Amino acid sequence: MNSKLNSGYKIKNQSLGVKDIDLEKREVAMYLSHFNNIDSDCDLLVKGCFKKSILERGVDSVSNRKIAFLRFHDWQKPIGKFTRLEEDETGLFAVAKLGSSTLGNDALLDYQDEIIREHSIGFKYIQDKIKFIEDSNIESGGYYLISEVALWEGSAVTFGANELTPVLGVSKGEDKVDVIHDISSEMDLIFKSIINGKGSDERLYQLEMKHKFLLSQLQEIALKEKFNLKEIIINPQEVQIPEISFNWNQVLNNIK
Repeated sequence: MNSKLNSGYKIKNQSLGVKDIDLEKREVAMYLSHFNNIDSDCDLLVKGCFKKSILERGVDSVSNRKIAFLRFHDWQKPIGKFTRLEEDETGLFAVAKLGSSTLGNDALLDYQDEIIREHSIGFKYIQDKIKFIEDSNIESGGYYLISEVALWEGSAVTFGANELTPVLGVSKGEDKVDVIHDISSEMDLIFKSIINGKGSDERLYQLEMKHKFLLSQLQEIALKEKFNLKEIIINPQEVQIPEISFNWNQVLNNIK
C-alpha cells in the first residue's frame, strides 16, 4: 500500500482505443479508463473514483488547471482539450478536440492513419481511498479497490503499456505468429504514413524510430526462430526513406 501512495505520478494504460473520430470537427471520443476490471497493477477502479477530479478540474469547472489532454503524458505536448469528461457504467468516457498547433495537427494525422490507437491516464493515488481485498483465486492474493484518484491528465499514446516487453518472451508458437502479425500490421501502417510524408519533421522522425524498433523486434524473432522476414512482413516493398543520423540509445529514448 505504501508503495502505491509514495509513487507520486502514476500512469495507467488499459489498452483502450478510439471509440469514434470526426476528422472534420477534429474531435475524438474515447474511454480513458475501465471500471470493475483488475488490471496489471492489481487495481480495480470503481465508478465514482474520478468524480471529485471531474468536479474540481473537469470541463465545466472554473479551475485554470483543468484535466489536460496530452501526448505521451508529456506536459510540454498538449494536443487539444477535453470537451466532455464523464463516468458511465463502462468507465471514464471522454471527448477531446484537437488543437490547430503543430502537435494537434500531427495527432490528428496519427489518428487518421491509426497510429494512435490507445489512451491512458496520469493520476495520483489518494490516501484512505485504497483498500486491499483478499482473494485467494488471484495469484497476487487479492487486489486493490480504488475508490478515488486525483486525475491530472489523459494521453494519446502510440505504444501500449506492454508493447515494450520483449517479444521473445512469448512462449507458445501460435502466440508468436500473432505477435509477428500484429507487429507486421503496425509496421505497414507506419510505413504508409512515412511515405505519405504528411506532418512535421518531428512526427516523421518519431514514426521512423518506431518502425526501426519494430523491425528490430522482428529481426530478433527471426534470429531465434529462423523465420524468413520476407514471408512475415505485410506488403514488403523497396522504399527509399531519408536517412536520419541516430544511435540505438537515441531510438530507445524516443520510444520510452
